[in-house]
Amino acid sequence: MIFIRSLTPRLVLAFLFVSLISTALVAVFAGRQTTSDFDHFMMAQHQETAASLLAEYYRSSGGWEGVEAILPVGGMMGMGSGPGGGQMMAGMFTLAGPDGRVVAAGMGFRPGERLSSEILENSTPVEADGRVVGWLVSVSNRVRTRAGVAFLTRFRGTLVVGAVGATVVALALGVVLAQTLARPLHELTAATRAVALGELGHQVPVRSDDELGELATSFNQMSADLAQARDLRRQMTADIAHDLRTPLSIILGHAEALRDGVLPATAESFEVIHDEARRLNRLVDDLRTLSLSEAGELPLTRRPTPPAELLERAVAAHAPQARQKEIALQVEAAAGLPAVDVDPDRMAQVLDNLVGNALRYTPAGGRISLGARPDPAGVVLMVEDS
Repeated sequence: MIFIRSLTPRLVLAFLFVSLISTALVAVFAGRQTTSDFDHFMMAQHQETAASLLAEYYRSSGGWEGVEAILPVGGMMGMGSGPGGGQMMAGMFTLAGPDGRVVAAGMGFRPGERLSSEILENSTPVEADGRVVGWLVSVSNRVRTRAGVAFLTRFRGTLVVGAVGATVVALALGVVLAQTLARPLHELTAATRAVALGELGHQVPVRSDDELGELATSFNQMSADLAQARDLRRQMTADIAHDLRTPLSIILGHAEALRDGVLPATAESFEVIHDEARRLNRLVDDLRTLSLSEAGELPLTRRPTPPAELLERAVAAHAPQARQKEIALQVEAAAGLPAVDVDPDRMAQVLDNLVGNALRYTPAGGRISLGARPDPAGVVLMVEDS
């Protein structure tokens, strides 16, 4: 069961099956065609020899009288007493005179029968002294001497040996190719299990430029992206913990000081705790917004909005804090800017973050400028500080 489920044996069996079928078909067709061509060759050779011997007989005898004695039906054609001598198989030829009538009948014909023009066209003429004195017709398709039979036997044996050799070579190549195809898949399987166990960033070797190579490259890219996402998540977690620790430390410190009587219970002390609690609440809201954005569920209500309106809204929201720190807040927007298709509330969050950072790091007497200018891609919003 394990053997059948494995990819390598399946590929090997597929290569072996294809090679066996191909080799068998080639052997069968080659054997049949060779046997047929060999029989036609032997027939043509016998026809030429028989025509030559019959021509000698006609010249020596002056006619076809008595030719049946040397061309017996089913016997051996013996020319030992005539010019040229020799023997050949009979019964496979029919001899007709120049008028097409059968003189010596072989298998399938009768003496005196007139042969059709179609048969005569496929017959071998017997010529004597420059004229056609008869027609030699083949009436058998198999003319094999002992040497011919031995030749065909050796040829078929060679085909069998070649077929076995081709099958062995195909099987060896099948094993090599199957291992070549299965090896990258085994490596990818092992790498997938490693990633599933938490070994993010695991890489596999890319061994080719084909589809398997593309698959390995895609896996390596996916593994690297997962490792990068893990590192970014760890860094974000550390940043979130750091950002949350500061307001919590301040709130806990002031609460403990108030409890122990170190700090007086004044409005300023409670204001500090309240501000840090609001800051903590904003951080929690930011985390929720971030999680919705990563999940693709952050709602956006987009509508055409003038850029100057977005900037003036941000300035109005931070004007009290800027006055306390003696920082100048101003809007420098180019005239005639087109409206932008955005969610005003989300854009306000973006600008609030930028302006809040600028207020945090700009000293007293400084300046923060919110600007807008046209751009080939639309409109560029800027927050600059001194």
